[in-house]
Amino acid sequence: MKITWFGHAAYRVETGASVLMIDPFLTGNPVFKGDAAEAAAGATHVLLTHGHDDHVGDSVDICKREGATLIANFEICMYLAGKGVEKLDPGNFGGELQHDDFTVAMVPAWHSSSTIPEGQAPIYLGNPGGLVIIPKKETGRTLYHMGDTSIFSDMALINELYAPDIGIVPVGDRFTMGGAQAALACTRFFEFSTILPCHYGTFPIINQTPDAFVEAMGADKVTVLDPGGSLDL
Repeated sequence: MKITWFGHAAYRVETGASVLMIDPFLTGNPVFKGDAAEAAAGATHVLLTHGHDDHVGDSVDICKREGATLIANFEICMYLAGKGVEKLDPGNFGGELQHDDFTVAMVPAWHSSSTIPEGQAPIYLGNPGGLVIIPKKETGRTLYHMGDTSIFSDMALINELYAPDIGIVPVGDRFTMGGAQAALACTRFFEFSTILPCHYGTFPIINQTPDAFVEAMGADKVTVLDPGGSLDL
């Protein structure tokens, strides 16, 4: 499995013959300095945790250009179908979606989810969630992208059900957990061997570094990637 971070909550995950773009906020992402089309080249799937614009990002363009399948909750799938996305695989909490190289389990997150078209009222886009990605090859490692969330006690059930080994954890505060709360979530509820912090440094209103999280967790337990950086696991 190869994981590449593009800043904010945007990741590319390569497992088997599949290329997953998670929350692909590329165009307009202040810390992403690459080419959006190049970053998503070969994408087979686009996975979304919730409907905020800084997570939906380039999803429609990627799905149209690459012929990728959109994996998201029902409301997001129907909304983006109206934008021209053709391949859809909708799901919701408690469900698991089967694909050739991986299974996706949709799990809760404590946040909100909508889009606000210019000059219009917000459009509800279902409940926000997290994504547990379970590679089907025996050597694969289960990954949990928490989405945007606060800490919540049912994280214990997520660990009991799926025992994720890799955690992608929001740490920027204000709209998600801050460093101390995120560290408590990781240590109380999970036994991650690899932890990747995200959702920081993108906008002035959130924390600019993951330092508070790294300090609370211990530097040896956290892998901090630069935007565009990759990790082979």
